[in-house]
Amino acid sequence: MSQALQSHVLLLNGNTWEPLSVITIPRAINLLLAGKAVVIEQSGQFLRTVRDKYPIPSVIALRTFINVPRRRAHWSRRGVLIRDNFTCIYCGVQPGGSVKGKVITKANLTVDHIVPRSRGGRDQWTNTACACYACNHRKGNRLPNEAGMKLRWEPKTPRTSYLVIAVGNGPDGWKRYIEFE
Repeated sequence: MSQALQSHVLLLNGNTWEPLSVITIPRAINLLLAGKAVVIEQSGQFLRTVRDKYPIPSVIALRTFINVPRRRAHWSRRGVLIRDNFTCIYCGVQPGGSVKGKVITKANLTVDHIVPRSRGGRDQWTNTACACYACNHRKGNRLPNEAGMKLRWEPKTPRTSYLVIAVGNGPDGWKRYIEFE
């Protein structure tokens, strides 16, 4: 199988464009050929046959709306880092930036509990955020206001956990279709 066919496509619900799933390219092409979906965004890659070449989609939407039960996201450390785009909630540093003269990598970013675990804080989307090692150490076992620190945004629960992971591994164009509550 060619490398292009090993990529994935974001599938949106008809009418609402709510993200439903991340599917394989062959599945996406089958939905398009059956007339069940339409292309929203192209990937820039092509599927070549002997006679023709066909654009490979990056995002497709079903032609009709399907009712799916609301799915809650399961909390994970990796999901928190991806949700926050590997950006420190306190100082805003991202990979490639520097803190105290050290260049930050994704490995230097941690998950901070806004309300520390020792004070009853839990592993929940609304209580955890990405933080650089320096800010996490500075805050320590205190609440942000006790440490004189402010949150740059309010941590929110993503709508679907698998899409949080997919967005972290998928094209940047997918991010505009993923909403956080």
